[in-house]
Amino acid sequence: MTEVLFYHLERRPLEQVLPTLLEKSLERGWRCVVQCGSAERRDALDSHLWTYNESAFLPHGTEAQPLPERQPVLIATTEANPNGAQIRFLLDAVPLADATSYTRIVHLFDGRDDEQVGAARQRWREAKAQGHDLTYWQQDENGRWVRKA
Repeated sequence: MTEVLFYHLERRPLEQVLPTLLEKSLERGWRCVVQCGSAERRDALDSHLWTYNESAFLPHGTEAQPLPERQPVLIATTEANPNGAQIRFLLDAVPLADATSYTRIVHLFDGRDDEQVGAARQRWREAKAQGHDLTYWQQDENGRWVRKA
């Protein structure tokens, strides 16, 4: 059974939240795929992950670079999983046809974007119908993640 998490971003943008989630995933020994809605978003995230924290290093690459199978964190625009990731992060309301090969799926969506909120609700219904274990997270006023469902 795949665990499916929904992170409702309202207080901090994706660029602040994603690196922390990726670091925690790597600490667990998981390989990660981050699926974006466009090559432009992929390339922007690639650049951001090199510079988001001058005292941290987050090993990653993109599907457009050589040897994607060697990347602990792979940023992609397709559903391919060349690095054998156990966790997949879905951005920009992208759908995922089959979640069963992953330990965890994480939907990150902007709570100020009605289209992304609507897509997240649809993904929730789909994942529930498929029998996955679902959780929904929102940030409290102190910026901590609180499980709401």
